Amino acid sequence: MNALVPLPVLLPLCVTGLKLAIGPRLHRFQRFISIAVLGAVLVLSVILMVAADRHGPLSVHLGDFAPPVGITLVADRLAGLMLTVSSAVTLLVLVYSLGQGMADRDDQAPVGVFHPAYLILVAGVSCTFLAGDLVNLYVGFEIMLVASFVLLTIGGTATRIRAGSTYVIISLFSSVLFLVAIAMTYAVAGTVNLAQLAERLQEVPLGARTLLEAMLLTVFAIKAAVFPLAAWLPDSYPTAPAPVTAVFAGLLTKVGVYSMLRTQTLLFPGHRLGDLLMLAALASMAVGILGAVAQTDLKRVLSFTLISHIGYMVFGIALAGRGSIAGAIVYVAHHITVQTTLFLVAGLIERRDGTTELTRLGGLAKAAPLLAVLFFVPAMNLAGIPPLSGFIGKLGLMRAGVADGGGWAWALVAGSAATSLLTLYVMAKVWNLAFWRDGPPGAEEEGLVLESAEDDEPDDEPDDEERPTGSGSGLPVPAGAVVAAGFLGQSITTTKRLPWPMVVATGAAVSLGLSYTVLGGPLTTFTQAAATELLARTPYIEAVLGR
Repeated sequence: MNALVPLPVLLPLCVTGLKLAIGPRLHRFQRFISIAVLGAVLVLSVILMVAADRHGPLSVHLGDFAPPVGITLVADRLAGLMLTVSSAVTLLVLVYSLGQGMADRDDQAPVGVFHPAYLILVAGVSCTFLAGDLVNLYVGFEIMLVASFVLLTIGGTATRIRAGSTYVIISLFSSVLFLVAIAMTYAVAGTVNLAQLAERLQEVPLGARTLLEAMLLTVFAIKAAVFPLAAWLPDSYPTAPAPVTAVFAGLLTKVGVYSMLRTQTLLFPGHRLGDLLMLAALASMAVGILGAVAQTDLKRVLSFTLISHIGYMVFGIALAGRGSIAGAIVYVAHHITVQTTLFLVAGLIERRDGTTELTRLGGLAKAAPLLAVLFFVPAMNLAGIPPLSGFIGKLGLMRAGVADGGGWAWALVAGSAATSLLTLYVMAKVWNLAFWRDGPPGAEEEGLVLESAEDDEPDDEPDDEERPTGSGSGLPVPAGAVVAAGFLGQSITTTKRLPWPMVVATGAAVSLGLSYTVLGGPLTTFTQAAATELLARTPYIEAVLGR
């Protein structure tokens, strides 16, 4: 069974090589193997999760080199659950993106660019979840960074390149800081293997250990978009194509949260920075949700709610108890799915009406009732309406805060309740503006271009007659005009009849979110066991070091 551990990383990388060799040809075959490999990764993830639950953590030393020399991959309950959820979400987003391309019927789209980058992203995510040492964790982050920049800038528009450049600069800064932290860790402990560090760091002087903890937390807080290190997110994610935004918003920030959860429980038990984490959690909740209240564009609303709800996960990590860690794990799984689903719905709205600006939307509940249902269910889930999974996760965290009884814990309980109510207000605002009220005069018509080579306006504002067509321009393509770029290198136009693969993928994501409610009992039991295993540390250490 241990031999299966590297496959969620190796399979996407191997297929990426095959797809690069094929190039921009055999589009149907490329789409088939992309879906097939992600389906295989999902099956493997479920197998690893079940095996870790029944038999304890699984580990493998690549090349049979023992720590600290070799590369170690470990699948315990936490890693297995994160792999399963992320694999399911990435598969659904891929189907969504293929539906978008299939609807446009452009056989010249350079899928040789999008598909390899997407598979590399999946491999990077899997690598971070399975990493058994800090260097391999760093490699996973860098794999994601390379793929992310390609996906963020698909289409080559000025807006996307500008946003992608900001994302890369911030990510490179955190990467340099991560390298410095790794070097310092090796200097004081003589290893970067997590299991060995769990033992050796306890002998390191308190000041040095606290410095290492602070540096690693800073790195992962940037990745997770924890306030005040989250300013890059609202301007970076909404500019990307809908499927890219969905997988980034739902998944990539949770990789940072996972890294915080792993290192805080394994390397720094009884950590000294708990109060600082609680302050960051409370600030993330408050600033994020107030930012969401002030927005009028659906994608930006969702981007700010993303920052806000990261605070719930940091809340659980900061308390560092069995109940809080279990609640944080439930909330991570819930939020990956629900946040991805909401961004997929935002993409459907944009595909139908040509915009996600709430002041230009209306009447969707009557005109597109299925789309209304697809939004309403995850929106209520995000707000934490009982008995949905968002309520389960928040209730677990708030109960842990009450049990802790400290001043910061009570402040976070109050902040969590207020943030949940404001999230409900924000979702109700979106519902009223986009779905419930009548459509505003001059609403967008079918056939407008969402993606084009000329996606941005020049610095000198042109007259209306000279304004280029493209995303956000709200202008139809003139007869005979040539559109050279867009998602997968093609133009994307609005249509009242949404492509069925996009709708099916979004519906499946909604169902996945609801399944956490139906399986709330087993999910809670599993996360409680995962939290116990994390806090015990011994099962992980023994599995890696062979004791």
